[in-house]
Amino acid sequence: MSKYISYEQSGVSIDANDEMVDKIYGYVSSTYGPRVMGSKWAFAGMFRLDYDERLFKKNYKSPVLVACTDGVGSKVQLASKIKKFDTVGIDLVAMNVNDMLVHGAEPLFFLDYLAVHKLEPETIAEMVKGVAVGCRLADCALIGGETAEMPDTYRENDFDMAGFAVGVVERKKIITGKNVRKGDYILGLASSGLHSNGYALARNICFKKGGLKMTDTPDELDGAVLGDCLLEPTRIYVRSIVKLLSHYKVKKVVHGMAHITGGGLPGNVSRALPQTCDAVLKKESWPRQRIFTFLQAKGPVEEAEMYNVFNMGIGYVLIVAEEFADSIAEKLTSYGEKVYNIGRITTGTGKLVLK
Repeated sequence: MSKYISYEQSGVSIDANDEMVDKIYGYVSSTYGPRVMGSKWAFAGMFRLDYDERLFKKNYKSPVLVACTDGVGSKVQLASKIKKFDTVGIDLVAMNVNDMLVHGAEPLFFLDYLAVHKLEPETIAEMVKGVAVGCRLADCALIGGETAEMPDTYRENDFDMAGFAVGVVERKKIITGKNVRKGDYILGLASSGLHSNGYALARNICFKKGGLKMTDTPDELDGAVLGDCLLEPTRIYVRSIVKLLSHYKVKKVVHGMAHITGGGLPGNVSRALPQTCDAVLKKESWPRQRIFTFLQAKGPVEEAEMYNVFNMGIGYVLIVAEEFADSIAEKLTSYGEKVYNIGRITTGTGKLVLK
């Protein structure tokens, strides 16, 4: 037996990393546009941000870069449970690009970080495949990333992921919520379920307290597989919102926006309000998705707690000028969104009121 010890004997395989790069390159390169530069084995991703009209339709006079970072949280544990890794990457992109979208920014590029117990090229390829799908849905390029094999840090089958996105917005078109005023309408865009928040509570309800399995088909979910409901990817709103904002090039008809993540509607809509206004939402103005009814009854969970933890079926909110509310709702519907008129802006102190 050799007296030498190797990196692989310590739990990390360089060969597996090289194999992984080969497997994921097709997914990664599928997100590239003409602004992406660099090569497969480059040490960093490169992205052009210039004004060459021969290449780009958009010409920014005073561009502001917008950056976000986020993860998927304990939703990854459910993916690991049933070894389904091709959707959480979509969640990862969504959590970042939907956030920057709130300020009117168009996503440019994305980077991911995956941390695993053991680097299995096929599994990593599935994760990156999901990230690439998310990037294509957000019209941004996946220009780099890192996969860390850490057997002494993560238990077998455990993994985590983080994402980093950079976008751009014209300085004069940044949306901050400062233009929100009394009389504005509040439009809600339907979520695709839980998205990527509240999973500590959802897992507690379903598995610790309820004793359910990911493969169960509860009657309350109309026979749907529980695991499919819990792993439904976060909806990416980029194309609809970017298209909407580009339609109103002169008039500022969208006064504020919010991505409904941790903290639910109360914690996120209030972030889009000036201190002189309240947002009054009517809970009966949009349908409650069955997954939320199921979790509340199964808990049981108090009504206020449900709204503080989950998006309750509204994944994205726009606060718009009263006179444009109908036309904006029509446009968003034509772009494929389910749109609900969920409330109005009143004078107040910067909080959300649920009625």
